[in-house]
This record gives sequence, C-alpha cells and structure tokens, in this order.
Amino acid sequence: MYNLLELSAEQCEEGEKLIITDELISRLAHRYVGRYDKGGEQHYDLASAFIKSIRGSDPNAALYWLARMLEGGEEVKFIARRLVISAAEDIGLANPNALLMATQAFQAVQMIGMPEARIILSEATIYLATSPKSNSAYLAIDKALDAVRSGDDPPVPLALRNAPTRLMKQLGYGKDYRYAHQYEGHFVEADYLPEALKDAVFYEPADNPHENKILERLKRWWKKKYGKGQ
Repeated sequence: MYNLLELSAEQCEEGEKLIITDELISRLAHRYVGRYDKGGEQHYDLASAFIKSIRGSDPNAALYWLARMLEGGEEVKFIARRLVISAAEDIGLANPNALLMATQAFQAVQMIGMPEARIILSEATIYLATSPKSNSAYLAIDKALDAVRSGDDPPVPLALRNAPTRLMKQLGYGKDYRYAHQYEGHFVEADYLPEALKDAVFYEPADNPHENKILERLKRWWKKKYGKGQ
C-alpha cells in the first residue's frame, strides 16, 4: 500500500493536489505490477527472458522484455549490469566492441537516469542482440578453472619466475627466459605452462570472422596446439 501511495504521488505535478481514487489505484497496480516483485520470481523471469532474447539474436523480443522491466519499475543499473554480462558471456570475442558498448551504457545510465536512460538501454540492447555471438571466452576460463581445481597445483616454471634477488638468480629463477620482443614477429615458441599441462588447450576459437583471424594467428604461433586437424 505504501508503494501504491508513492506511485500515486508521482502522478502529480509539484504543487498539484493529490486525489486518490479506486480507479487510480487499480490502474497503477495493474501497470506497475512488476515493481512489487523485484525480489521474486517475475523479477528473475523477466531478466532471464531479456538475456536469452539477446543471446538468441532477436532484437524485437529483447526490446519487449526490456520495456516490461522498465515499465515495471526495474532499476536501470540492474538492467545495465545484465547487458555487461551478456556482452562478455554471449558475444565475447566475436565482437569485442560489445563489451565496450555495454560498459559505456552502464556508465551513461548512472549519469542520466530515467526517463532518458531508456534510450541508452535500447541502443545497447539492439547492438548486443544484432551482434555475432561467441561464448569461447566463457568456456575457456571455466576449463582453466577446472584444471586448477582438479590439479596438483604445480609450481611456476623457473624460467617464468621473478628474480629480484641475487640468491633467486643463483637458484635459476628467470634463467632461460626468452623475451618475445627480441624475436622476429615479436614471438618465440616457449613453455609458459607447468610441465604437466604444457599441451593443454583452454581457448578454442569459435567460428566467426573475428575469431577466425585469431585462429590463423594461433596456428602460425602454436602449430602443435592449433595446427592439428585444422
């Protein structure tokens, strides 16, 4: 009831007399039903539908669920955070600019606020929904985390260790490290993983124009890992 009273007050211009009627309360309760469910099932269902529509590359559905959240009084920062997550998880390296767009949208809605923030959210939503999609970065970090959690925590190879003291240098810290910038093309093949994981491949480029270019570079650099069966 307090929320309904607050919504009623928002309908009046400053200095205008507030008259509360059954018709007004019924209209507001129907229009802003989502506002009273921010911690409940509808809150999460709308957000889920929004993100899945972006992931499914349907800008019209994404805009509809965005409108439902806005009309229901959803916090714009919550929506903007979902966009940042979607840009990294669902679009990723297929279009790295998507994360920049989403991050800038998050900053912009904090500066602007409603009602103009709806335009910023709309632009970012359409951009993400119409971008090529890739979850390769999402899969890659989860594979690396699985390796860390299930492994034996092998030590950092001596060549990669920091050697700030004479004793550490005498113990072989940093020995045989090859500085990539001193080699042609700023690359030299070396072992950067522990011995037990030296052949591990966590990142597998998805099939899209941007990551196809990444794959070509990886094939040139790491023929044993990325040149097989390609």
